[in-house]
Amino acid sequence: MKTPDTERPRPGAAILRTALRRNVGAMIAGTVLMGLYQAAETAFPIALGLIVEHTMQDRSLGSLAISIGSLAVIITTVSLSWRFGMRVLQKANTTEAHRWRVRVAACGLQPVARDVDLKSGEILTIATEDADQTADIIEVVPLLISSLVAVAVAAVALSLADLRLGLLVIVGTVAILSVLAVMSKRIGASTQEQQARVARAGAKVADLIIGLRPLHGFGGNHAAFGSYRRVSTDAKRQAITVAKVNGVYAGTALALNAVLAAAVSLTAGWLAFEGRITIGELVMAVGLAQFIMEPLKMFSEMPKYVMIARASAERMALVLTARPVTTPGPEHPEPGGELEVDGVRHGTLRGATFTVTAGEFVAIAAYQPRAAADLAAVLAVNVAPHSYEGVVRVGGREVADLSIESVREHLLVNPYDGEIFAGTLRTNIDPSGTGRAIEAAVEASMLTDVVALHREGLDYAIRDRGANLSGGQRQRLSLARALAADAEVLVLHDPTTAVDAVTEQLIARNVAKLRRGRTTLVLTSSPALLDAADRVLVLDEGVITAEDTHRNLLAGDEAYCRAVAR
Repeated sequence: MKTPDTERPRPGAAILRTALRRNVGAMIAGTVLMGLYQAAETAFPIALGLIVEHTMQDRSLGSLAISIGSLAVIITTVSLSWRFGMRVLQKANTTEAHRWRVRVAACGLQPVARDVDLKSGEILTIATEDADQTADIIEVVPLLISSLVAVAVAAVALSLADLRLGLLVIVGTVAILSVLAVMSKRIGASTQEQQARVARAGAKVADLIIGLRPLHGFGGNHAAFGSYRRVSTDAKRQAITVAKVNGVYAGTALALNAVLAAAVSLTAGWLAFEGRITIGELVMAVGLAQFIMEPLKMFSEMPKYVMIARASAERMALVLTARPVTTPGPEHPEPGGELEVDGVRHGTLRGATFTVTAGEFVAIAAYQPRAAADLAAVLAVNVAPHSYEGVVRVGGREVADLSIESVREHLLVNPYDGEIFAGTLRTNIDPSGTGRAIEAAVEASMLTDVVALHREGLDYAIRDRGANLSGGQRQRLSLARALAADAEVLVLHDPTTAVDAVTEQLIARNVAKLRRGRTTLVLTSSPALLDAADRVLVLDEGVITAEDTHRNLLAGDEAYCRAVAR
């Protein structure tokens, strides 16, 4: 496997362009409807001015009826265009956010890890909050254009009354947006930092939840909570900073909009006093001055949302454009199920070499627990093949030359801390719903008592992380899932550390029986599993130092006896 060096990171701006391009149709429809809404709203004070100008002068019931009908049409247009315009835009927004959430989640679930310095809690924040905020760009653009339509219609209408009024609106709008554009840059930078700190706090929470039991065990919970408090406090302080910046931005926008509206009203009043515009035009100008505050407010807020969307897109780009740690090969393992480790040096491993032939049940007694963890990581391809010395072969082919998918289909490594998911016993044992040998796996893992204990049986609801199960029950459930997969090569890492001796003995016999004829490797110090194995390998100081049956090693190797005897 080789590390790719040709892929160039895609910036957040490219993610925003992709979101916009995918939703052109919805954005055009939304822009038309929202533009119609803003135009109809702008037409309302213009219509009032015309009513005052003509209807009240003529004092005609026909003219009054036409005026009332015109206002009813305008109000209906305002209501329907807003309702359907926002429906189109929010549907597109929600759909696009879903697409980005799925893409970020897919990156996190890919079999080849990505070279990104983010924890699972941070990726969760990116897949939720950042995905939503990035998708907001779909609403921002149509609202921005529709607000511009409203300001343009108001400027044209005022220019028809007096050119100075129209120019005042145009110049004032440009000045307001110039000031707010500068302020929005700080909002974007502050928001990006806030999102990063919130994500770090989320990652810390995830770590604490996973390690809560061990922390309580040796009294480290207070120090851990103190660490989280510091991270959370940093996030809180940054959130307050962002709130202050947003408050200053909103206050400045409102003040500038009010100044422009007041300037238009006062100018119109002066022009009416001088006799340069009529009373109807004065009513229209004052009405438009009041009205344009709303589109101007919306218009002035859009740069802020654009900067927030871009900051979120940049964080998503950290995940979506991260290079994979390795590039998988194209080959597939040969059938048979042989597993070979040849001179592997990684972590505490110092040239470990051994072979598990097809259909053999082998146990490895690691005197140093860290060595067993390092070996499990290498076999699970959690460590890139190019990052360690030596070779691992599956089915006669080097792992470096195999596709990750074929390795996963051929070789299953079940960790000692296998995750339990919210769902049922059945969905945890058979996540893909293929209906494979669930009953046999339940019996072999001695999970039958858990199934029998509940009326729902295998459909008994399991909480997130198996919160309603004991440690031993979670471990047996994880083992059942590994056995049900019926992999050609199965590696189990300490599968019985949380069960009693009697259950452990039964599990050892059941696993050996169920896996007969299938290649199985168990990393364990359990006497029951060691005794059930065809042969035992001793892993000491990173190398294989002895090989024999469990009973022969007990009889002739004092160090082995001290390490595994209970």
